[in-house]
This record gives sequence, C-alpha cells and structure tokens, in this order.
Amino acid sequence: MPIENEDRFTEVYRAHYEDVLRFVRRRAHPMNVDDIVGETFLTAWRRRREVPEDPRPWLFGTARKLMLNAGRGMRRRSALAVRVRQGGYGTGPGGARVPLVDPTAYADSRLDLAAAWQSLADADQEVLALHVWEQLSAKDAAKVLGCTRAAYAMRLTRARRRLAALLDAPAASSPALAPTH
Repeated sequence: MPIENEDRFTEVYRAHYEDVLRFVRRRAHPMNVDDIVGETFLTAWRRRREVPEDPRPWLFGTARKLMLNAGRGMRRRSALAVRVRQGGYGTGPGGARVPLVDPTAYADSRLDLAAAWQSLADADQEVLALHVWEQLSAKDAAKVLGCTRAAYAMRLTRARRRLAALLDAPAASSPALAPTH
C-alpha cells in the first residue's frame, strides 16, 4: 500500500526506523549514519507512492543506493567482523571466575573469523550481512541488491564457500603466526 498521507508515513517511519538505522550503522562511517538514514526517509516521503506494501526491503535498498551513490566515506569493512567478547567466564566453586572455554583458543578462532571476513570482497560481505545480520529472506535480500532471488541465492552460496575456504586455510600459511620448535 503506497504512503498516501502523513499518518501512514509516520507509521512506516516508526516501524522501520530502528531497522534502517542498524542497517546503515553496519555499513557506513559513523559520522554519516544520521545523514544516510534521514535521506532514506526523505526519499521515502518524496517517492511515497512507489513504496511497496512491505517497505523494509525497499528502505534497505534505498539506503544502500544512497551509500553507494554518495560515496559517503569508507564503508565499515568490519560490519560482521567478530569482536573478542570481554566475557567468556563463568562462576566456579567459591565464586571464582573460570573460563567457559579455553580463552586462547576462543580468541584465536574469533581472530581467524575476523581475518577471513576482512579478506572477503565487499560484495561477499554484503550478501552475508543481509542474510546473517538483517535476517532478510532471499526474496527481500534480492530486492535490496536489485537482483533476482535466484541470483541472490547463488551469491550467498558462493560467499559462504569463500568464507569457509578462508577459515579452512591452514593457519601456518602466515609465517608470522607459524609455531616455532
């Protein structure tokens, strides 16, 4: 249903503002986030008769185009880069803090994932981010990217394979990290 009046626009804005904000925060430089989100909703207002029944993918697509077309700074390459969490500890006997997992192995695996993510092409990062972070269906993600559902599914499959290949690569391939005996 197109946006026919200000009340309907307000409903759309309230329902989707946080999602669009999160979507843009993961991709744009922090100084540009508010401008991009504001421009996305301004575009929605200006093109209100074109906004589809389910506006979320349309809003994501509009925000994506604004980011690409405006060239607003460096996109955050670490959109899905995994941060080493500060937690990882539970409570042992007498209230002592004990690791839930081997903290070194946990940190190493997280760093491997972050490095693999950084090695992916921007297009692979974007496809995976739409799937993992935005939790869009293939149909909706395809709308965001401006491609068919089948093309999106193929891109996602290929991006997953490339990420898996990077994670399966032997750690010894980095001389600086190779163990010394």
